[in-house]
Amino acid sequence: MMRFSDWTYPEIPEGKPTIYQWIVKHKDKFKLGFMTDIGAFTYINAQYGVIIEDYVQIGSHCSIFTVSTIDNKKGEVRLMKRSRVGSHSVIMPGVTIGEDSIIGAFSFVNSDIPPGVLAYGIPVRIVRSLTSRELSCHTNEESS
Repeated sequence: MMRFSDWTYPEIPEGKPTIYQWIVKHKDKFKLGFMTDIGAFTYINAQYGVIIEDYVQIGSHCSIFTVSTIDNKKGEVRLMKRSRVGSHSVIMPGVTIGEDSIIGAFSFVNSDIPPGVLAYGIPVRIVRSLTSRELSCHTNEESS
């Protein structure tokens, strides 16, 4: 069953909450894929580019940064198709999360995550590959 049968692209005001209560700074460098789900109170700083591909889910209270003034890192962040990020997670500059990967809640993601894995922790670490059953359930959602 499709999660959002009536999904439409949301209006994204610069630096102000969407109707779903998430915020994007530098919206001109933000690309949002089809059928995405971003939880309330998520903050996205897209100064150096954020690409969220189709069918991505991001939990509430997450932060996505493309620049860090503490360690002077900067870089594009990319969440590939069907990736999922648990609530209260932080994604740091330059990170790519691979297709179908799952990031557990409250994770600090400061390195790339390959496709098809479960990863979580502070800092994030890969726990295991997803099973073929887990992958097929997830990919079947988009064809429903």
